[in-house]
Amino acid sequence: MNNTLGTQYISRVATLARTNPFRPLVHRNFRIFWSGQTLSLIGTWMQAVGEGWLALQLSNSALIVGVVAGASALPVLLLSLYGGVVADRNDKLKVVRIAQSLLLIQASVLWWFTATDHLTIRWLILLATMNGLISAFEIPARQSFIVELVGREDLVDAIALNSAGFNLARVIGPSVAAIVIGTLGPKWCFALNSMSYLAVLAGLFMIRVPAWERVETGASPIEGMLEGFRYIRDTPLVSVLVRVVGVTAIFGISFLAMMPVVARNVLRSGASGYGVLLTCVGIGALVGALSLAALGQRIPRGQLFIWATYGFAAGLVIFSLMHRLLPAAIMLVFVGFGMLLHGALANGLMQSIAPDELRGRVVSAYVFVAVGLVPIGSFILGAVARVAGVDWAIGGCAVVVLAHSAWAFAKNPALRTVR
Repeated sequence: MNNTLGTQYISRVATLARTNPFRPLVHRNFRIFWSGQTLSLIGTWMQAVGEGWLALQLSNSALIVGVVAGASALPVLLLSLYGGVVADRNDKLKVVRIAQSLLLIQASVLWWFTATDHLTIRWLILLATMNGLISAFEIPARQSFIVELVGREDLVDAIALNSAGFNLARVIGPSVAAIVIGTLGPKWCFALNSMSYLAVLAGLFMIRVPAWERVETGASPIEGMLEGFRYIRDTPLVSVLVRVVGVTAIFGISFLAMMPVVARNVLRSGASGYGVLLTCVGIGALVGALSLAALGQRIPRGQLFIWATYGFAAGLVIFSLMHRLLPAAIMLVFVGFGMLLHGALANGLMQSIAPDELRGRVVSAYVFVAVGLVPIGSFILGAVARVAGVDWAIGGCAVVVLAHSAWAFAKNPALRTVR
């Protein structure tokens, strides 16, 4: 009897450990990495809010707001697949350190232009493009580096917790940015972001991992990219994840670029309302990230990905029908929840399936569709909003996500059972 109780107790403790969303933090390197990244991302979100608000002030055009948002993602679309090859063939930690240093310089230049009243729409688009150019190499290296910090067993949970830090920053950053813009002006959003990069750089230089060993290959970068393409094409589960994430990025995730327009033109709430909307998206995403690990293996992750995709798109349709700040903000909590589960599950599943030697290229494919395709959606939403209104643009595009997802999931029923 006592042995039975002891076995049950040990099993219960093991179950609780597996469903603890903070379990990856037991790894020292990941703990340092996560802390620095989260603090830096608060500044990144402040800069994003400042850029969106300045774009609207300088142009008074929903289309230009979409262009500015898309400018930072366009280089990711063009270069992230090559960035995956760079990540697979170089020391990932070194690549991330260099890229974060360049992002510090970019944020500082943006602050200087704004502080000296030299900022124009052209300079704003150019600097946003520089940010995307650096990110095309930084994101694949950083995402594929996580497995070296926690190991394969804790990889999905680490990605979820990393997303939790991203969305904790999404909660804090826009709220602080709204206060800063209202009291000190947008330039201080950029100044604070510049200083936040010091935190992530300090953390990156504290991380200790085994020395990187170069793997000699005679294949050219183009051949390396083609190898990644063939793997994705010939692996049905990875292929369907890439397709669904891509369509959702174009017609769903790009709704974030229109938030300044929604806040001002639909909800009549100004900069403070803009900050509230982004904060609510972040709250929902933060809850989603913490819930992902807590769900453990009780629900197959493939099935959860399907539910999350449907929930995110349906939530956007409902959000597009709202014209008051409070109900719109509440709905965005649910939208953020679904958006986080959709992205984190796709990223984690793809990395878990991929072999080590191709992980950087698989991650770069995820970045290509999840981030790089967003400018296409930003342009589409901006153009439709200009003609039919931003609410119709967001709702109509969300219906496209629902229709495509239903078709893709029906064609790939095996996804429902993937754990």
